[in-house]
Amino acid sequence: MTRGTRAVPPAGPHPTPVGTTENTLKIVVVGGFGVGKTTMVRSVSEIRPLHTEEVMSRAGRSLEDTSRVSGKNATTVAFDFGRITVDDRSVLYLFGAPGQKRFWFLWERLLAGTMGAVVLVDTRCLDDAWYALDRLEHHGMPYIVAVNDFGGPLHSDEHIRAALALGPDVPMVEFDARDHSSSKFVLIALVEHLHALAVRHKG
Repeated sequence: MTRGTRAVPPAGPHPTPVGTTENTLKIVVVGGFGVGKTTMVRSVSEIRPLHTEEVMSRAGRSLEDTSRVSGKNATTVAFDFGRITVDDRSVLYLFGAPGQKRFWFLWERLLAGTMGAVVLVDTRCLDDAWYALDRLEHHGMPYIVAVNDFGGPLHSDEHIRAALALGPDVPMVEFDARDHSSSKFVLIALVEHLHALAVRHKG
């Protein structure tokens, strides 16, 4: 598994104008409840991110397993939105999908026009990634898997791939959603994956 590091410098204070880039790509960040989607968008966006978070009610908590995220008191009810300049040719628009099951109906609209996806995974609850993987496979959408570091149980690459039934062609990276450089590393890995698929298709 590739590990995201702080080697990538933070984005500068002046985002690259969209008109000067060759590629503007819509990317979705998906995964189960509480795996760090909002945190990732916040940490990596070079603009002030848009969030649709609401305080979780007692009824809402009863619908989800919050034991892993006991300190979480808000949840995304529509989507998160951010923007990141990957390099002088590529700007990504990021859409973080809501993780709670009762908001899954919004995913179909978020996936429309999307070039690729990042599936966030928490090793404490690998099964929570199944819905995201199923939807992406259904749409035939390229994706990579990013294992967010929650300090949970350590699993080998082979164990995670087997648990999620990932093929050898699906990139998998380890990162910290709280860290800008680490999250940008994940997005670069996705762009490289999309480029490799495009070259393979042309060949």
